[in-house]
Amino acid sequence: MTDLFEEVEEQLRSDRYRQFARTLLPWLLGLAAIALIVTLGYWGYDTWRTRQTDAASEQYAEAMDAMGKGDADKARTLWTTVSKSQAGGYKALSLMHLAAFAADKKNTAEAVKLLDEAAAAAPDPIIGDAARLKSAFALLDTAPLSELEGRLKPLMEEGHPYKAQAREALAFAKLNAGDLKGARGDFVLLSQSLDAGQGAQARAQAAIGLIDAGSAKAVPTVVRAAALLPPPMPIDPSLLMPPGPQGQPQENAPQ
Repeated sequence: MTDLFEEVEEQLRSDRYRQFARTLLPWLLGLAAIALIVTLGYWGYDTWRTRQTDAASEQYAEAMDAMGKGDADKARTLWTTVSKSQAGGYKALSLMHLAAFAADKKNTAEAVKLLDEAAAAAPDPIIGDAARLKSAFALLDTAPLSELEGRLKPLMEEGHPYKAQAREALAFAKLNAGDLKGARGDFVLLSQSLDAGQGAQARAQAAIGLIDAGSAKAVPTVVRAAALLPPPMPIDPSLLMPPGPQGQPQENAPQ
């Protein structure tokens, strides 16, 4: 009799396992299908992104070559194409080149618009902050101080690559707006900053001298000259690697 009860109990247990398996199996198959779809989707996106970047790299290099040969129209056409791609670094750099064309035509509004788009598309602060700094320089003579402060102060925070250049631009903006005390304070910091180059330190000391001599009204000429000084040009994304021998770029990098 005991054996019979045990056999019945074992049968019931087996039936429960089978029922549980039937209930669980569709969920397991569904999860496996989802995992497969996600994996294939990521692989497809990664492949597409790589192709986009490769195509943008080739077109960007071709544009640089055309510009070097004096064919500005071809370069602009190629940069326009790259500016519509999804390759963030090349897109941002191309937008910056297009902004330079707009600036050459004295179309400041269009240049600033393109630079703002470049900053938004940039994959890192090296390119993004350069675009933001260029836009501030483009607006230096026309925008109110409050707008320039909004553009420049974030670039002066710790960890940003162009802190000294941003402080110099803001000092000139304050000087333009008649804030001599604020401008002088920024110039003093620049003249003592290890982040500032010798050129920036020399300009800061000259500006301090003009302010102290009561000749600040003559400084707009300095401001306009400073606006013509481009911030460090962000290097091509393909060059974000250690330099070759004697500090030269890699031979296969686009020039």
